[in-house]
Amino acid sequence: MKTEADSLKKIQIWKLKKLGFLKEYWAAGSLKWTYRSSGEESSVGINVMLSESERYLRIYYTQTDEDGNKKDFDYKIPITSTPCYFGGYRYWFTCPWYANKIYCGRRAGVLYKAGNYFACRHCYNLSYASKNQSRNKFSLILDPLFKRDEIAEKKYNLRVKFWKGKPTKRYMKLEEKEWRVMRRIYLSGQLLNKLGS
Repeated sequence: MKTEADSLKKIQIWKLKKLGFLKEYWAAGSLKWTYRSSGEESSVGINVMLSESERYLRIYYTQTDEDGNKKDFDYKIPITSTPCYFGGYRYWFTCPWYANKIYCGRRAGVLYKAGNYFACRHCYNLSYASKNQSRNKFSLILDPLFKRDEIAEKKYNLRVKFWKGKPTKRYMKLEEKEWRVMRRIYLSGQLLNKLGS
């Protein structure tokens, strides 16, 4: 059975943006996690560089194994960006993991720590609790969120997005799909609010 991503430590690009790490040329700080069962905390130090020549998240932490031995980790995770249709940019991590000696390099919005390093869910072969259970009310939101990321990846990988200053038909179709998914996310949120009240 696959490991579930929901219980793992994770770094989300949108959260870095929300915390202000993607606003400046360079930023430093830390990310913390609290374990619900014990109330214990763990953290990692981070630096974010967003210059013309270099874009990365540097992450460093100390890990203690089962025998009590401590090991230090310090590595960089490349950051890339894609243009948004209405202006601005959307940032992504580039997965730094080598699975079976093959570099991943996938674009990902979330990286998980299922081993010693943070990597994408494909490299760790992760699943989600919502996918392992029968359909529940949370899948109303989660399913469209995953679909939105798939569409964004397809848009990014399109070889020709614009022709003579106008968006191509393929690009417009993906834009339309993305709009429908965003509407579904909004309506699902409204439904969950009603169910919760």
